[in-house]
Amino acid sequence: MTLRIDVLPALRLGAIAAGAALCVSMSGCASIGAATGAVAGVATGAITTNPAIGLGVGIAVQAATDEVVKRTMKSLHQDQQVMIAVTAGMAQVGETRPWMVKHTLPVENGHGEVRVLREFNSALASCKEFAFSVVDGDDAKAPADWFVATACQQPSGWKWASAEPAVERWGNLQ
Repeated sequence: MTLRIDVLPALRLGAIAAGAALCVSMSGCASIGAATGAVAGVATGAITTNPAIGLGVGIAVQAATDEVVKRTMKSLHQDQQVMIAVTAGMAQVGETRPWMVKHTLPVENGHGEVRVLREFNSALASCKEFAFSVVDGDDAKAPADWFVATACQQPSGWKWASAEPAVERWGNLQ
């Protein structure tokens, strides 16, 4: 009696997983869902020998991974918005102050300046319009992009109050 092990499916799965890992490392967070979905789908299809089950698992894993990445990125962007709004809230009109966010993981860290342009009151809140910069890198000569936004004081502190100026910086992940 001879024991025969078919290594071809395992090699294919390994090659696909390596390709997915390479794709993720080169293109960033946008492809993590697709890569994990592909790996999970191929692995499930190979184990169950049913491509339909593999396809279903792959789609489900991709959707779940995309949602986790989206929520994580939104939270990281919100950290920057909160820091910028609090910095603007503490500054007087015409004053410029630095802002900085440093996460445990080196993802979506940011720094720059906040310059308060004007302060105004409405029936609901006291607000400040400000310009803020986001410096691209840590080098002293790194370029900075400037944006304009509004923050309003709420009982829990200063909060980001504008959507449109931030869309350019953070996309639709506000």
